[in-house]
Amino acid sequence: MGSNDKKLSKKSSSTEVNAFLSRLRATPAPRRDGHGGRLMFALDATASREPTWDHASHLQAQMFSETAALGGLEVQLCYYRGFGEFHASPWIDDTDTLLKRMGAVRCLGGHTQIHKLLEHAIDEARRGPPKLNALVFIGDCVEEDVDQLAHSAGQLGLLGVPAFLFHEGSDPVAARAFQQIARLSGGACCPFDTGSAKQLRDLLRAVAVFAAGGQPALDDFHRRHGRVLLKLTRQE
Repeated sequence: MGSNDKKLSKKSSSTEVNAFLSRLRATPAPRRDGHGGRLMFALDATASREPTWDHASHLQAQMFSETAALGGLEVQLCYYRGFGEFHASPWIDDTDTLLKRMGAVRCLGGHTQIHKLLEHAIDEARRGPPKLNALVFIGDCVEEDVDQLAHSAGQLGLLGVPAFLFHEGSDPVAARAFQQIARLSGGACCPFDTGSAKQLRDLLRAVAVFAAGGQPALDDFHRRHGRVLLKLTRQE
């Protein structure tokens, strides 16, 4: 699907951000297994996302900033592009390495492979310990069977791996699919556009804190950065 078919949506409303934060706070805390947190950070790297890929690569660096004192955070970078290309990095625990990997990626036209991503997350969750604590996905389109995606999302929910999805653009099919994946996995979904970079950054930080330290860490993050999160909920 071409980029002309995917118009950017307006910035997330206060209701949508409030709903995302409320859902995050209500998500059951990750099971701790003596290791730091693990978060799978996945992106659509097809051609339509090329204008915002570099932007996302810098935003993810903020995920590490709040987690060092919580035992650290390991991130696995996943992306799909082209004709059936799906890539998953080793688990990475430092920002520079992750940035270098993302900087080497170039977007390439192709269909979405969200089902492949969800099945990979299921495999990683079953492979632990360490425990996979959360999945973050940034994308703009769904070109797959939604019922199949929903089934895999439900399996992630049974494994205790919530999926937090950030929807770029205004594709109604993607919006509905992302919402179902979030609900069935026990996670949350929030739209964003290129004008809400700070909003996405702060929501990613909140998810990372949750993955690394569970509900107590998220509560502490909210106490220390309450004004930031409050400002997010007032953005229209």
